[in-house]
Amino acid sequence: MDARVAGVANAADSVEQTLYEIRRKIYPRAVSGRFAAIRWSVVFLTQAVFYGLTWLQWNGRQAVLFDIAARKFYIFGLVLWPQDIVYLTVLLILSAYSLFLFTAVAGRLWCGYSCPQTVYTEIFLWIERKVEGDRMARMKLDRGATDARKLRLKATKHGLWIALSLWTGFTFVGYFTPIRELFGNVVALSVGPWEAFWMLFYGFATYGNAGWMREQVCKYMCPYARFQGVMFDPDTLVITYDRDCGEPRGGRSKSVDPKAVGLGDCVDCGICVQVCPTGIDIRNGLQYECIGCAACIDGCNQVMDKMGYARGLIRYSTENAVKRHEDKAAILRRVFRPRVLVYTGILWLVLIAAAAMLWQRAPFKVDVIRDRVAMQADAGDGVVQNVYRLQIMNTDETPRSFAISASGLPGLELSLRENPVELGGAASRMVPVRVKAKPNATTHGSVEIEFRIEGQRRGEADLAPVVIVEKTRFIVP
Repeated sequence: MDARVAGVANAADSVEQTLYEIRRKIYPRAVSGRFAAIRWSVVFLTQAVFYGLTWLQWNGRQAVLFDIAARKFYIFGLVLWPQDIVYLTVLLILSAYSLFLFTAVAGRLWCGYSCPQTVYTEIFLWIERKVEGDRMARMKLDRGATDARKLRLKATKHGLWIALSLWTGFTFVGYFTPIRELFGNVVALSVGPWEAFWMLFYGFATYGNAGWMREQVCKYMCPYARFQGVMFDPDTLVITYDRDCGEPRGGRSKSVDPKAVGLGDCVDCGICVQVCPTGIDIRNGLQYECIGCAACIDGCNQVMDKMGYARGLIRYSTENAVKRHEDKAAILRRVFRPRVLVYTGILWLVLIAAAAMLWQRAPFKVDVIRDRVAMQADAGDGVVQNVYRLQIMNTDETPRSFAISASGLPGLELSLRENPVELGGAASRMVPVRVKAKPNATTHGSVEIEFRIEGQRRGEADLAPVVIVEKTRFIVP
């Protein structure tokens, strides 16, 4: 019995393996082509928006500013308040269904072209190539002895990476603290503790993710890589290797006819693996590590052009199209399938609803808050007094005057310091209001009354005011 147990234990030890693969450094080769040009165009566009948007001015302030301390978000002419959280919900819904739609149609487009991890990895790789050279030069440098040249190249590369990362962290904080003010504080070395923390934290995250971890983020940290498979179907456009056309693979000279020697179009050059940022071999089929960047398509097409073969050995296609040898027209016909139509319909409904909400959005908001300390009081001669606080929020940047009145009981009187109330653009004010009434003998308990607030633009008395009516309760002892 003991011998058998020992045998089982030895067998278990023989198949033991680590659950985490030891990282093998990847040296992606530079590649050019149509998809590389598209990817770099997206890089330029996204970074121009990210780095440049904070410096734009609008109405004398930063065009896009998320002022958490003041609880106001400025997006060009739109000012959002905490009460506008519904728009954040709409944005999250739009983002989710857009991701569902794009994935169902064409796989990991977001990952391959516009994900920040992809974008900054491309930028960091570009810096690395400029400093250390392309793939073979970088591999030779890493294998070589540590001399003055190697130290100089490594220090230059990491110095540029750190500078870009810190500028990225600075720009990120600039969306929450006015960037011109933040720049002055950085120059004067008087940055607040929270600004300094987030600049360093975001810069460190950029440096670590794009400079060191790279494909590890996509393979092990990003949840999208794990659940993308359930969002695909046989008609989803993904990067595919045409085995019928490429196999059997093998090397040959340009003058050899592959059909005459029983070979497919794949010359087994390994370019598709060398240019892949995650180091996979797409010829082994679609894998969750594939981010859909199409670098392997550009690399393979270059080899096909040199060999005089038709392009498309590696291409965007669908599982059904590859099996049935269908053309692009057949692929396009299956784009508009039920799943895609449902996602598209939901997106349009949410977009239309959001646009209608923004169009009909009132230029100011009013919250009526009862004073819980002095809910009601006897003012003499049978007059009952209730105390309220009206929080008036001017939601746009136009100064307004607010005329306040009340109704719901006979002879209601308002007592407040000023009426109308003057309020500047994108400002908020708490207005104490005392409401007095002389109820009749049959009126007692909680009675519904209404506050009527008329907002009028300053200097535009000829225009009809915007009116908001808020209901509340008047307590009669």
